[in-house]
Amino acid sequence: MKRTSFERWPCSIARTMDLVGDAWTPLVLREVFYGTTRFDDFQHTLGIARNTLTDRLRRLVDEEMLTKRRYQEKPDRYDYELTDKGRDFFPVLAAMNAWGDKWMADPAGVPVVLHHQTCGHDTVAKVVCAECDEPLRSDEVTARVGPGYPAHLIAHASVGDRFTVADAPVRTPADL
Repeated sequence: MKRTSFERWPCSIARTMDLVGDAWTPLVLREVFYGTTRFDDFQHTLGIARNTLTDRLRRLVDEEMLTKRRYQEKPDRYDYELTDKGRDFFPVLAAMNAWGDKWMADPAGVPVVLHHQTCGHDTVAKVVCAECDEPLRSDEVTARVGPGYPAHLIAHASVGDRFTVADAPVRTPADL
């Protein structure tokens, strides 16, 4: 059975899940952030099937989150390295880590601690407003239709029920 694609949905969460929504892809990216770069090391660390790992690495390269750099010929072997797009995914993983530490950690403590080298402290991710630096809380945020929302969908009643449909400053990905 073919899975539903969210690639064209008017929702950045859906589009992101289309790319990284299976269990293995975020774990492969986590391992790259931890310093893993080689196929055999990914496979050993994750216990992932070779065909599944091949598919995930190929997709991450195709989506320009990773690049391949050959380090051996005959047979060809590659290092997988983060691109800018891939590095920009780190806050997502850090936020997932913080949520998991709060709600799913073993009673003995969290399994992995993030250490911020710049200030020298252990830390957790905190999602804040880009304008005022206050934490973003679900009860203090509303969603509005943005400039990229398809005009033909705005007239649907469900859109008005879910989002504020009003004139808003146009924000593009470059603004983020």
